Amino acid sequence: MINITEAEELAIEFIVSDLEIPEDDQDWFSVIKSRLVQDSYNWYIVELGVAGLPDKWIVQVYDHGECDPSYTFFSPLDISATEDDLAEYPESIANAIATERQNQLVVATK
Repeated sequence: MINITEAEELAIEFIVSDLEIPEDDQDWFSVIKSRLVQDSYNWYIVELGVAGLPDKWIVQVYDHGECDPSYTFFSPLDISATEDDLAEYPESIANAIATERQNQLVVATK
């Protein structure tokens, strides 16, 4: 079984790969929080974000080290909000977040 630190590392590797974030921009991603879920088998929930932004990705990492490809993206911002908050970030990150925001199925209300 992997430990929580390994689960966090795997989650970041998975997200930056899935979003096709260049290596030079990957350090912008960090763990917000993570926890172990003990059920019939153990797995981790890892929340990831980009410093300075309210958006987050929630990834399930199984105890054998595999990440569930059906991760969740959450943003408290309405999809009609401007993308001005992304101007200071590398293009790859700004594009990934803008796309994720537009593709959200559920948008939180303000």
